[in-house]
Amino acid sequence: MNNYQRINPIAPKNIENKKAYLLGGGIGSLASAAFLIRDAHMSGKNIHIMEQLEVIGGSMDGAGMAESGYTARGGREIEEHFECFMDLYSFIPSLKDKNRSVLDEFVELNKQEPIESHCRLVEKQGQRADFSSLGLSTMNAMQLARLHMLTEEALGAATIGEYFDESFFETNFWYFWATMFAFEKWHSVVEVKRYMERFMHLIGGMNRLEGILHTEYNQYDSLILPLISWLKEQEVCFEPGCKITDIDFDFTNHEKVATAIHFIKEGKEKIISVTKEDIVLFTNGSMTENTTRGDFNHPAVINRSNDKGCFSVWEKLAKKSPDFGHPEKFCSNIDQSKWMSFTVTLNEDDIVFPYLLKLTNDKPGMGGLVTIKDSSWLMSWVVPKHPHFINQPDHVKVLWAYALNMDVAGDYIKKTFSECTGKEMFEELLYHMGLKDQIPEILKHTVNVIPSMMPYITSQFMPRVAGDRPNVIPAGSKNFGFLGQYAEVPNDCVFTVEYSVRSAMMAVYELTGIDKVVDPVYPSQYDIRVLANAAKTCLGVEKLPLKNIPLGELVKNTELSKLL
Repeated sequence: MNNYQRINPIAPKNIENKKAYLLGGGIGSLASAAFLIRDAHMSGKNIHIMEQLEVIGGSMDGAGMAESGYTARGGREIEEHFECFMDLYSFIPSLKDKNRSVLDEFVELNKQEPIESHCRLVEKQGQRADFSSLGLSTMNAMQLARLHMLTEEALGAATIGEYFDESFFETNFWYFWATMFAFEKWHSVVEVKRYMERFMHLIGGMNRLEGILHTEYNQYDSLILPLISWLKEQEVCFEPGCKITDIDFDFTNHEKVATAIHFIKEGKEKIISVTKEDIVLFTNGSMTENTTRGDFNHPAVINRSNDKGCFSVWEKLAKKSPDFGHPEKFCSNIDQSKWMSFTVTLNEDDIVFPYLLKLTNDKPGMGGLVTIKDSSWLMSWVVPKHPHFINQPDHVKVLWAYALNMDVAGDYIKKTFSECTGKEMFEELLYHMGLKDQIPEILKHTVNVIPSMMPYITSQFMPRVAGDRPNVIPAGSKNFGFLGQYAEVPNDCVFTVEYSVRSAMMAVYELTGIDKVVDPVYPSQYDIRVLANAAKTCLGVEKLPLKNIPLGELVKNTELSKLL
């Protein structure tokens, strides 16, 4: 957005009499409430956030105690050009200093302590692997270039495995890409295209994680808590323990008007009547739906229940209108959408963390993701900035890790990742780190290892075509919209905080009719400097003096002319 659009809009007509019902307590609903208050001038008292769980925050979680162990299912990568995200947190006060915004502190942190990996890949039980380049052949690079040129319509429901040559999956690029974003071969190649174009400006530093931003604590403590705190100050009505079961609509006159919300609270079925002047925004899927957790001695047993929470509600809505999308494309194949992570809590550790700092040559909490290249499970770990939780004592350390190959035997623990207890997952990780001989001693100082099994965590990457995700505001809708990872936001990337916040801004602005433009997606793929740098990086043209070479010569030198 240019500065001309950074305005305080006039309050919409009759806004004081409107009510908003935000179904789901994730970042999409929280952001919607914030934009309704700031931009649509709606009273917080008229905004209701209804969430099935007792904890608000959705997939951006983080909790625990030093005595029993901490857990965080994961963190979403953030970068400088998350325009809607940055706008949101520019007016949310910091919990530490009400005179500063969350964005103020976030920017300051990343300037002072930028992430830069000095050891992106390891192998052979604790040896640093070569991560100096993307390792792409000319053919691999040409396939990426061709993907950029093809339309989403032409690619259709093709998978990553169907599009790329098998050699592509042995490159450093794939190790970097798959482990950063949790891509699998059976996922949609359209989503790879969107990621590649959305983050093309970061490709040059991908092997060092340059441009990736981090928060002071886990994303719940750093991002969700201050947002909830501000919304409570605005008297927004938080209603946890509300299980949404259905939404009624009036479809007369080619319109779509939500008329009632069905939900269960404290075991009782209830209904809220909704007028055409009100606003109903529904988060129609959650990547952490039906999460189960294990512990040091117990695996996290997968939940295959037919009750899929908000997905089940979406399935009901999809039968009411073809404009409400096709949820079965995303939530009907758990074995291709499941994923696990685990959080390790160590007490008085003098082995693991000193060893890792020496292995990676990273500053504490600033190295980011490390992937074990020859792990059968394809494991990765992160040493987060310490402390990772607001209530975490200095002598307690936290390590977070995950694996992408869920159903193959480990190299040290001869069980599948899905079958393992927290202890067994940690033992496999320590083996690959090069700490096999010290496992018994390390386990003495292990408070807990909490695995999280998430049946739908990568479901938003499943192959799909136009119409499978409903538009944020479906055609003809007067008071209803979809939020989050399973609504269609053109040009943006799912599995990001930005995607949910952008959907919130789109929904609020359109349904309230306020005269303000939604921040456009950063168009890095149209910047010739970005394109040139990406071509140089992908093809390993390290010494090409780009500033002095015309684009035509660059294209010829990098063989991109074969595709033009």
